[in-house]
Amino acid sequence: MASFVLVPGFWLGGWAWSAVSDRLRAAGHDVHPVTLTGVGDRAHLAGPQVTLETHVDDLVGLIESADLRQVILVGHSGGGMPACLAAQRVPERIARLIYLESGPLPDGVSQFDTNPPAERDRLRALIGSGHLLPPPPWQPADDPANLAGLDDQALTTLRERTTPHPVRAATDPVRRTGPLPVPTALIACTFPLAQVRELIAQGHPYFAELADADLYALPTGHWPMFSKPDRLADLLDGISGP
Repeated sequence: MASFVLVPGFWLGGWAWSAVSDRLRAAGHDVHPVTLTGVGDRAHLAGPQVTLETHVDDLVGLIESADLRQVILVGHSGGGMPACLAAQRVPERIARLIYLESGPLPDGVSQFDTNPPAERDRLRALIGSGHLLPPPPWQPADDPANLAGLDDQALTTLRERTTPHPVRAATDPVRRTGPLPVPTALIACTFPLAQVRELIAQGHPYFAELADADLYALPTGHWPMFSKPDRLADLLDGISGP
């Protein structure tokens, strides 16, 4: 049995992991899907005071208060940043960090920085003077690669349940203290593994630290907990083994 801590990406609460959590629990695992401060059923806590470090505190607080050890910490998309920093703070409790459609950003880089300049400008216009990043419209015609595999029911759920995300969780730079001292893995959905390996070999700053990571492919869109929940759960179950 493994202890899974599942960290969702932007705009999602712990509810997003429901199908994956059910399958992992059926396999005998202890599962903790996380709702970070300011999103989901904790959206009322959103405010300009909610930062990336707030979300790191959420994860460390859960792991320590539940006295979890040998944790399989899974960070999806933007959830990979607080997951990485939490593993940095309590490495003695982490058996493995799994990046799901995510990766270890270098020191001083924010999730917002990974967008092309035009996309950053578009997002700044959406945010304005506020403190929240609105969710996307979840229209497959506008984003076919990332939304691949989502049926009408999943898209309706995303439109109804996603909530704006505290913007500082996206714009605050990651602060690293060196290489991550825990084993890591990557599950790539929208990037073919051949491309991932090429970027690692090139020393791309967003991929170079994955040189020693275990790499897994799950071909689908960016939201595999909705498009392929059973396959994702089975993959996580397998990765958690000896």
